[in-house]
This record gives sequence, C-alpha cells and structure tokens, in this order.
Amino acid sequence: MAAGVLLTQTPLAYSLNSPKKRVYIDGLSFLPDDLADLASSKLDAYLCDISAIEAIKKPDGTTNYKRTYKACMDSITAALARVNQNPQQLLLGRSGSDINKAIDSQRTAVFFQIQGADCVEQSITSELSQVDEFYHKGLRALQLTHHYGNLFAGGALDNNGKQGLNLPLTTAGEQLIAKLNSRNILIDVSHSSPQSALDTAKLSKAPIVQSHGAVRSIVNHARCTPDDVLKAIADTGGLFGVFMMTFWLTQDNPPTTDHYLAHLKHVANVAGIDAVAIANDYPLRGHKELLALDNDNTQGVKQYLEWWHSLRARGVLGFDVEPQHVVVPELNHINRMQRIDDALASAGFSGLERDKIMGGNWHRVLTAVLG
Repeated sequence: MAAGVLLTQTPLAYSLNSPKKRVYIDGLSFLPDDLADLASSKLDAYLCDISAIEAIKKPDGTTNYKRTYKACMDSITAALARVNQNPQQLLLGRSGSDINKAIDSQRTAVFFQIQGADCVEQSITSELSQVDEFYHKGLRALQLTHHYGNLFAGGALDNNGKQGLNLPLTTAGEQLIAKLNSRNILIDVSHSSPQSALDTAKLSKAPIVQSHGAVRSIVNHARCTPDDVLKAIADTGGLFGVFMMTFWLTQDNPPTTDHYLAHLKHVANVAGIDAVAIANDYPLRGHKELLALDNDNTQGVKQYLEWWHSLRARGVLGFDVEPQHVVVPELNHINRMQRIDDALASAGFSGLERDKIMGGNWHRVLTAVLG
C-alpha cells in the first residue's frame, strides 16, 4: 500500500497545531553522559529508561536481568536528581503538556520508564503501594516484563520449544493493570508474551504501547510482535515503536534504512498510521560499542553470540538463525531522527503522516494517558 494512501484509510485522531518544526519523540533511550547530546539529537521528548538491573542466572543456564525494587528506587532517585540539577536542558515529563513546555523552552522532556515490573515486589494484598512510590519519583511508564515472565505477565522469551509458552496475564497482573490505570501510568507491553499483551489490551482502560520492538511478519522471532497484537494495541488508541536492533529487523545483510522503514510501513498497513512510532533502545548517540568499532557489524555482533546461542539451545523461536549485525550504520548516529524523517519523505510519506510517526502519535498517547 502506498504511504500516501494510508492516511485516507485512517481516522484523523491527532494533528499538530502548526508547530515551528516537526515534533520529534523517541520511544526509548537513556539519560546521556554528555547533556549536549540532547540538543544534538533534535529530540523534543523521549521515554527515558532509568532502570537498574541485577543479573540473575536461570536454572536452564540463561541469564535474566531483573529490575528489582531497591535497584530501581536507587536509580530513579539518582535520575530525578540529575534532571533537577540541569533545568536548562532537561524537563521531567509528568504530563503530555510538558512536551509543549519543553519545545517552548528549548529543552528535552524525559518521561521516566522502567523495563519490567519486577521492581514491584509486593503481593496484590498490599495495594501495590510501591507503584505509588515510583510515581511520586516521576515514573510515567512501566513495562510489564523484560524478556522473561514474572509475577504479573508472561515474557516474549518464555519458551519450551518453537511454539513457546505464550503465558497470559496472571491475577496479580490484572491487579497491576488496574493500578497503573488508576495512577495514569503508561502500560508498556514490550518484551511481553503475545497473550499477555492481548490480555493487557483487553483489560486496560487507557491506551497501551509497545514502546520498542519489531514485527514478526518480517522476522519470525519470539522477540518480534504478531499482527494480532499490533491490531490490539492500536485498538486501545496506543502505538508501536519500531526500534534499532537489526537482528530483529532483517535477516538480510547488510541492514539498511529501507529495512527499518519496512517495519514502519507494516505497522501502518496492519494497525493504521496512528499506531506508528519511532524507538531507539540505544543511547542517544547510538550503540556505544558499534560506534567504537566504526559500525563494523561483523565485529559488533560477536558480543551477542553467547546469549543468542544459549537461547538457541532451548529451541526459542528465531534463535536458530545466526545474527549477522546489530545496527543500521546510517541510523546508529546522533542525527537518526532527522535521517528517518528524510527517509520517510523519500519513501512517499506525506507531511502529516511524518508528523504522526516522528512524534505526533507519542504526543497524543502520552497526553491521553498521563493527562
């Protein structure tokens, strides 16, 4: 389907009020070591992962990285202090209107996110008060799982063979969805099992997102998302952010911007233009190790092979195909947002479609959920 046709088949749910420039919002990155990177990235806002992890060996020999309560409480406290210490460059995102404030003041709004609800270490009888603690520290988006399941939901890599376990939300997970809705915290189903994502879409009273991922119709992998989940997320009024990890974008070599655009186009065709968004999942400058290697994917991919092979040994869907790369070289760059915007224009996307993909959809969803 031609890019220009998409808009005519999707209701206009959001439009920008004649901004001076196109709004750029990213679905996942981190506080940079050098705050000058904020202006260089041209980002007006982004979901900012402030998680801290503990590496936990699983009985099958693989490693899970859990975001524990103590680790994440320490990390969000430190992140909040850094934002407060740099008010000329950073603005803590608490509501959708903070994006406009950031644009007007030439700052970058950061919306704190944690990749995994393992940080909520309470039973449902506790009324999940740790969620309130994180909220008061600035948390505005919570991912249910990271790769593997937990008390609340199944993970994308929970697997007993090529068909996978595809675990649903638990009773505790249902309680967590209600709590996050009541607190106006954005629910993120990245890394969740397809069934947990579908259950979440059905239960949530607010839009949900997959902040960063890729589509399974292009790469048949457990970490990639089936079309029924794309549609379910869109039906909530939510969105899907396509990220930069190329072993989940294409099995061709070398990876290119066209491979990245293919995922954006697929989400638009399946779920509608209002569901398409950009995500990074690397630092603002890009993948540090690959940048140090001058984006040599042949060398850079080696750091992932031990982990990849451990999951291959378990028969997890997609790990039987050896990864050949990690980044799209031209997008592993501080100026990736402008480069994606230009590539969308060259691919025939209209100006209004680019408004939505590059930041408008994130602006709409964050405003709808956070207020």
